[in-house]
Amino acid sequence: MEGGCCTSSANTSSSTTAAGTQKRKHSRQQNQEKPYRGIRMRKWGKWVAEIREPNKRSRIWLGSYSTPIAAARAYDTAVFYLRGPSARLNFPDLIYQEDELRDVSAASIRKKATEVGAKVDALQTARHASPEDNSRVLLPEKPDLNKYPENSDEE
Repeated sequence: MEGGCCTSSANTSSSTTAAGTQKRKHSRQQNQEKPYRGIRMRKWGKWVAEIREPNKRSRIWLGSYSTPIAAARAYDTAVFYLRGPSARLNFPDLIYQEDELRDVSAASIRKKATEVGAKVDALQTARHASPEDNSRVLLPEKPDLNKYPENSDEE
């Protein structure tokens, strides 16, 4: 049994070096794919956020977003309410504690985080929209309800 179980120290160190190189390559790729803490990108390009509940194996789903910043802000909101001011945040300057979250259940944290993420996502996508798209976003003037509608078909 002795023949197959042991390896030489030279062989072990070279495999350890190769593993270290692979880890560095993987971490570089991971930084490009995960620019912020608590988020990841789906195969089809959506960004999702989730966080693990303290002292539990379960996770709190924080939503799916168009931009990584929106997903990261949703994560920041959740981690802030779970861990307090000492939490490691993606955007520590942007955390806004409007009031204490009295109910610290997974559902209330999810609700608060998705509200923040949705607001940021809407702002981010509107900012990156092309000028042609912005013309459609503007609301038309209020119609004068005392006038008859003009139909070009009747003329």
